[in-house]
Amino acid sequence: MYDIVIIGAGVIGCAIAYELAKYQLDVLVLEKESDVCSGTSKANSGIVHAGYDAKPATLKAKFNVDGAKRIPILSELLAFDYKNCGSLVLNFSEEGKETIQKLYEQGIQNGVEGLKILSKEEVLSMEPNVSDHVVSALYAPSAGIVCPFGMTIAFAENAADNGVKFIFDTPVETIEKKENGFLINGIYASKMIINAAGVKADFIHSLLEEPRFKIQARKGEYILLDHSASHLCSHTLFQLPSEYGKGVLITQTVHENLLVGPTAQDIDDKEGIDTTTDGLEQIQEKAKITIKDIPFSQTITSFAGLRARGNTGDFVIEESMDNWIDVACIESPGLTSAPSIASYVKEIVVDHFDPSLKEPYIARRKGFVNTKTLSDSQWNDLIQKDPRYGKIVCRCESISEGQIVDACSRSIPARSVDGIKRRVRAGMGRCQGGFCLPKVMEILVKQYGLDWKDVHKSNPESGYIIQKIKEGMKDDGT
Repeated sequence: MYDIVIIGAGVIGCAIAYELAKYQLDVLVLEKESDVCSGTSKANSGIVHAGYDAKPATLKAKFNVDGAKRIPILSELLAFDYKNCGSLVLNFSEEGKETIQKLYEQGIQNGVEGLKILSKEEVLSMEPNVSDHVVSALYAPSAGIVCPFGMTIAFAENAADNGVKFIFDTPVETIEKKENGFLINGIYASKMIINAAGVKADFIHSLLEEPRFKIQARKGEYILLDHSASHLCSHTLFQLPSEYGKGVLITQTVHENLLVGPTAQDIDDKEGIDTTTDGLEQIQEKAKITIKDIPFSQTITSFAGLRARGNTGDFVIEESMDNWIDVACIESPGLTSAPSIASYVKEIVVDHFDPSLKEPYIARRKGFVNTKTLSDSQWNDLIQKDPRYGKIVCRCESISEGQIVDACSRSIPARSVDGIKRRVRAGMGRCQGGFCLPKVMEILVKQYGLDWKDVHKSNPESGYIIQKIKEGMKDDGT
């Protein structure tokens, strides 16, 4: 019997686990995929939104502004990458000035600090590559960027370091209401359930009763460019928002790539994360409105993700039945809002259980080594302690064997090629693993005592090797 089962190990579920790990509570996180951050959270722009876009007096507005203030503090405490780069909402018409003014007033009402409406000349002085057709812009200096993988993994690791249990490859298929709580899949008993299942949150709720909310999967496709294109902008660049969201943005990532996207397409398939020719062409055409000469020839990958578009117009965060908390319809600005949402949910739980604070409690997390930020002497000292930090595996991102082994040795370890990629970026560079994949696989084989056929890209259905060629040969050599 657990006190609490959290369903979903995306950024919301992991942030809640992080907050609850501060208390004397038995907490379990169930995730249908093989790792944290494998759904909506992984296919995310990584923008820390300032908070001007959310309708005043909504949960989105409240948690966005508060979350944006928490993330820089948490990035220091939990050692994940964050950069306060600021953002610009660009207007390319005289008619758009009215919308810019409304966003400004809305942001002031929401409590966003430092907002300013800029002239064309001011915009171009800050971002000289922006199109000359720009008329004005809303500047939000409090906006930033974060690594969605890094933040989610940091929450999860610290929660696990403090006793939260994570179980992966476990889709929730049945939930029974019992006298003293719930029984999940006929195995996991819990006094309370927190439903943080992303695009599947309405389905999870429906296993007991019909929810008051419905979630529409909204697909967004992205294009990621090489480091050499990152000079094109220093702020996150938005276009005026539409009914489908904030439009195609252009931004640096915290790892100094250039990210362009997303599209916005409502789809029925809640597993539909394929990229399309039409979608990628749409991104390129719309992005040219902001910056004319984007070198899409330097694209290193494209990807798609799903947003949990709710029909309520706002986040749904409530105890919708006894001992059942829905944390649903968490679309943009969900990533920014995650720390604040988690704190809010924590208060509901504490009111229920009145738990004691955990002692001892591990407040800080040790981050992953980044060889790019080390001085020569620091790197040499590290190699003296562990020579594996001197063996470069991923040349594009300068990732060593020591970093990969570390990723396999954490409280939430990397157990797949993608798991390593998301933690320490081996395979995330220009060649996308073209050179380093065999070595990464070899390290996984060695670390976990695996057969090569058991090394996966992301989950058990995504293997690389079927059999050795000689094993498949007949006696006549064919």
